[in-house]
Amino acid sequence: MEERRPETPAELNGAATVFVVLGKQLRLLREKAGLNQREFGVLVGYGPDQISAMERGVRTPRPEFLRKADEIFGADGLFIEVIPQVEEAMSRARTRHPEWYRSYASMEAEAVELHHYSNHAVQGLLQTESYARAVFAKRRPFLSEETIEKRVADRLSRQQVFERLPPPVASYVLEEVVLDRPIGGPRVHAEQLRRLLEVGSMTNVEMQVMPTRTEEHPSLDSAFNLLVPKGQTQVAYIEAQSFPRLITDREEVRKIADRYGTMRAMALSPIETRSLIKQKLEKR
Repeated sequence: MEERRPETPAELNGAATVFVVLGKQLRLLREKAGLNQREFGVLVGYGPDQISAMERGVRTPRPEFLRKADEIFGADGLFIEVIPQVEEAMSRARTRHPEWYRSYASMEAEAVELHHYSNHAVQGLLQTESYARAVFAKRRPFLSEETIEKRVADRLSRQQVFERLPPPVASYVLEEVVLDRPIGGPRVHAEQLRRLLEVGSMTNVEMQVMPTRTEEHPSLDSAFNLLVPKGQTQVAYIEAQSFPRLITDREEVRKIADRYGTMRAMALSPIETRSLIKQKLEKR
């Protein structure tokens, strides 16, 4: 039930206000400089969707991004000056995930390894903003527009794990049907496929597709995540019908990790996977 997930502290403590105000300043200076979001993104090393999300206050700008933006816009230290406030707001925002998810989210943010199996939809760390919004909009019971925006913001904020230095080692096994289901419509779907190609080309990421023609494999029941928190042993996370479970028992985690290893051996290679995604994108 939606009542089971109350508003979290960061949603009430005003942390988001910092990002909204900062986003408006970024947009105004970008437009004043005569740059569109894609052009500005090239200069700072971000995609246009990421720039859009920051300008709307739903994605947290990293300190290094703010330093680059200050230099590009000749802002005379405007963005550098607010870095301490942004870091403080980021710290408060770490508590904005629902209570039932916080243990996993905190470990994910500092994980040295991330491994995911997806069987129905693109995993959260890979989703574009539009795709994530479409996913939440289809939830039952219906979520309010405000709740959807908060959930999207939380999902986008988690993706900053890829921007850490050093980045975590990550791998994905996606069922081929995940690539075929046009969640959000043709435009959103195509955008999502391009995002998969982008992430799959990262040096720290290996993405593989489990072909639909595969008759069977070791995990036909549900999706799962495996991660290795910094300085800790591997854990697993599963969620079914909004009922989550963080698994720390070593034997249970070992069984899931064993299934995952077998699935990776059965799936297409990363090169074959990129080729398949490109083919599906071209057919759209």
